[in-house]
Amino acid sequence: MLNLEKSQLCRYYASMQITYYGHSCFKLKGKSGTVVTDPYSEEGVYGISMPKLSADIVTISHQHRGHNAIEKIKGAVNRKKPFIIDFPGEYEVGGISVFGVNTYHDEVNGKERGNNLIFTILIDGITVCHLGDLAHPLSEEQLKDLAAIDVLFLPVGGPSSLMGDTAVKVAQAISPNYVIPMHYADHAYPQDAPLKRIEDFFQVYGTTAAPEEKLIIEKDRLPEEMQLVVLSRT
Repeated sequence: MLNLEKSQLCRYYASMQITYYGHSCFKLKGKSGTVVTDPYSEEGVYGISMPKLSADIVTISHQHRGHNAIEKIKGAVNRKKPFIIDFPGEYEVGGISVFGVNTYHDEVNGKERGNNLIFTILIDGITVCHLGDLAHPLSEEQLKDLAAIDVLFLPVGGPSSLMGDTAVKVAQAISPNYVIPMHYADHAYPQDAPLKRIEDFFQVYGTTAAPEEKLIIEKDRLPEEMQLVVLSRT
């Protein structure tokens, strides 16, 4: 786990802007820099495309084309190429900390679809967790590495990642301040896409949320109770 306690982080009182580009791809922008998660190629995702972006860091949860299109990302202002993280471990890049741990992309210890990386990302005192294509409940030991999460990116659409009750239980076990769904079919996906729709997740979660264009996270204004936020695809 990143070597900072929640109480230490609070002194920063920083903010972060989160933008969603569809599937499992987000852009996290803070004062210390920018991170893009799981950029995708058109052949790897059903009927949608993402723009070319710039970032200091790119995290890759697993080597499928819906999650590893690093050619979509160029370097940020002071960096010719982004720093690519696609292996477990602890990283420090320009004031941004990233911690990656191995999990599985299926429910049989990776025998069908291989490994999956969960990333905990610390930018300006705000801690974000990206679950990648996690497809199984987390053990108590794994949950210890996911303490004090401010924002959770949660796969909810299956079929080879979390969905339904299992997704809700994983979110409850991690207990972040914000839950942001990902890896589901939006209105642009074909009707026969294998991913579940966000409305299916709403039924299980027990509430709905109107899509927002982007989310600004302020460290000193986090909600006390876990809050669901849905971001529209940019």
